This record gives sequence, C-alpha cells and structure tokens, in this order.
Amino acid sequence: MKDPVQPAAISRMTPTLTGAEKSRLRGRGQTLEAALKIGREGASESVVQSLRDLLAAHALVKVRFTAADRHERATLTAALALATESACVGAVGATALFYRPSETTGS
Repeated sequence: MKDPVQPAAISRMTPTLTGAEKSRLRGRGQTLEAALKIGREGASESVVQSLRDLLAAHALVKVRFTAADRHERATLTAALALATESACVGAVGATALFYRPSETTGS
C-alpha cells in the first residue's frame, strides 16, 4: 500500500474554490454529458489516467458511476479527486463533477 498523502500536500495539489466558484462550475456542468463512465473496476490506473487526460483537455469533467452504491461513490469521488489533483465541485446521485484549472490559462 502506498504511503498516505499528508494534509499539507493535499492542499497544495487540489484547487481551492469558493462557494460561488463551485456554484458557477456546477451550473456549467449541468449541460455537460458524462465524459467518463466508471463501472466495477473503480478507480483503476486506466480510469485515473483517462480522467487526467479529460481534465487537461476540458478543465471541467462530468463522471458517471454505473456500479457503485452511495458510500462507494463517495469513496471513489474522493480518491479520484486526490489522484488527479482536481476538486470535486458537486456530486448528485451517480454523477460527479471534477474541476482542475487549465495549466495554460489558469482558469
């Protein structure tokens, strides 16, 4: 098992967003189709890499969980946000919305 990430390292990696910013991003996310569907494999390395690639291209990505209960979805959402250095700006039912600022534009 890998060493746990220290809280100070987590805050450096994940974007810090205000409530208003999260609300604006959730509004933008309502019109998005789920770009990534996650099934029984969970947060496998290929899923994490796919989400990283999507975040690099789009900054805001909607993910749909197809084979997980509420508690598994919460755990997967947190694990994916940590692994991709992104922020989960909203999770409703079987969908979650991830945001990572673009490295080129900073937004």
